Amino acid sequence: MTTHWVWARDLAARYPKIKVEPDRISIVDGSIWTSAGMSAGVDLALSMIEKDLGPEVARMTARKLVLYHRRGGGQSQHSALLEMDAKSDRIQSALDYARRNLSGRLSVEDLADAARLSPRQFSRAFHAETDQSPAKAVETLRLEAARVLMEQTSHPIEAIAEQTGFADRERMRRAFLRSFGQPPQAIRRNARMLS
Repeated sequence: MTTHWVWARDLAARYPKIKVEPDRISIVDGSIWTSAGMSAGVDLALSMIEKDLGPEVARMTARKLVLYHRRGGGQSQHSALLEMDAKSDRIQSALDYARRNLSGRLSVEDLADAARLSPRQFSRAFHAETDQSPAKAVETLRLEAARVLMEQTSHPIEAIAEQTGFADRERMRRAFLRSFGQPPQAIRRNARMLS
């Protein structure tokens, strides 16, 4: 079961026999369908329409509601771009630099220079503020940008991989499978079904 992340801990405490997954958008468990909030509820409703009436009716409904697409239930409630807002100007400068230069190498040294810190100071401060390593954060930013491009453009996968800093399409595919549970082509296909 899922709920809005604000209420997840309370729900789990009140009902200890229920497995609460606080970071999921929606969950279907037999005949029980739960969502994480208002917009997640719309995504869940589109899933129900698709299950009962088929993908074409779900697409038509999404269009009538002027929705871009339905998010998959397994996605996180939180955007990678929002989760990485830093507390200090220095770390924020490094994140801004990374977002502007995704196609580049983006080493710890490059990011530390953007933050005006030594690489060692930068790595410690970055982890303290974002709760992840600089390398993981860069991969997350690349994945988010690549996912948006896959959903919203018809650019070739190779071009998107290059534009977002993945060495090649295979590395991007592996990163998509790890993070989203689907290859880039499936993300694009799902987005097109609902547009």
